[in-house]
Amino acid sequence: MSKCPDFDYLLVVPHLRVQNANAISSPLTHGFPAMSAFIGLMWALERKAKATGLDVDFNAVGVVAHGCEEQAASDGFVRGFHLTRNPVGKDGKTAAIAEEGRIHLDVSLVFAIGCELISDAAEQKAMADKVKLLLESMRIAGGSVVSSHQPAWRTQPYMAAFTGDARGRETIFNQLKMRLLPGFVLTDRQDALNDEYEALRQLNSQATRLDALLSLSRIDYAWQPEEDGADKGEWVATRASGKKRSGWLVPIPVGYGALTELQDAGSVENARDNTTPFRFVESLFGIGEWLSPHRLQKPEQLLWYANTCADTGTYRCCNDYQPTEILESITD
Repeated sequence: MSKCPDFDYLLVVPHLRVQNANAISSPLTHGFPAMSAFIGLMWALERKAKATGLDVDFNAVGVVAHGCEEQAASDGFVRGFHLTRNPVGKDGKTAAIAEEGRIHLDVSLVFAIGCELISDAAEQKAMADKVKLLLESMRIAGGSVVSSHQPAWRTQPYMAAFTGDARGRETIFNQLKMRLLPGFVLTDRQDALNDEYEALRQLNSQATRLDALLSLSRIDYAWQPEEDGADKGEWVATRASGKKRSGWLVPIPVGYGALTELQDAGSVENARDNTTPFRFVESLFGIGEWLSPHRLQKPEQLLWYANTCADTGTYRCCNDYQPTEILESITD
């Protein structure tokens, strides 16, 4: 089982305003960029940081969404993206376009980094400022970083040391997560998908994990009559398994699965990188849950990291969130 890599500091870049980020997170989902986009951003940021002389390792990333505005119009049950109008072709006909979904974001990025001990607060501040400056020159999920509407003091980056004992780390994280309010954090709920799958199997032995994913993703309404008469009652949201809905559960892409064997570097034409082995893949899907940061118990529940297994052909974005009994009783 994968585990979040160790880290020494959490580096927080609060309230980044991103314009026209990619809202299409996979072939089947939209509404917020995929976590793979933020992990890719983290790796690109690490390379840029090392090129400027910062000896730091970026091991995991967390994203806190404070606000989002998907560029789409709604007409009843149908939603459509706001698309660009491309110039006509040489023949005077409308040019073909690839549909693009865009979204404006207000997010805080939390990077789990490993580096030598930095005891001086001024040095920590200088490193955080340098990382933010690099971020502002990069694309985030395909979007551009623009000036934030937040007050200047709310957008200042900072670092929190997690080099002490368990009690000290807990205290620091409790302070940090309150500074990230109000907002929502996306967590991995593979456990909820497994529970729904087992519940469906009790009703139908032919049920698949795809059925469980669809059951958790959609909203089903069932008529619940009152005891004194079938003509009175109410429509109640439920699932195919009959369980009540709990939490803000959403379908999310969680990485990629291999479709072919690993090909030698440079052996596939038109590949973007001829120095890296190549493989055709497809999206892997799972269930995520949006939670307020104050419900998290430790920083590992906030962070996402990559787990690669070339032998099985899985390239997955992982998160170590596990619901507690107290939290489950609140959402139920």
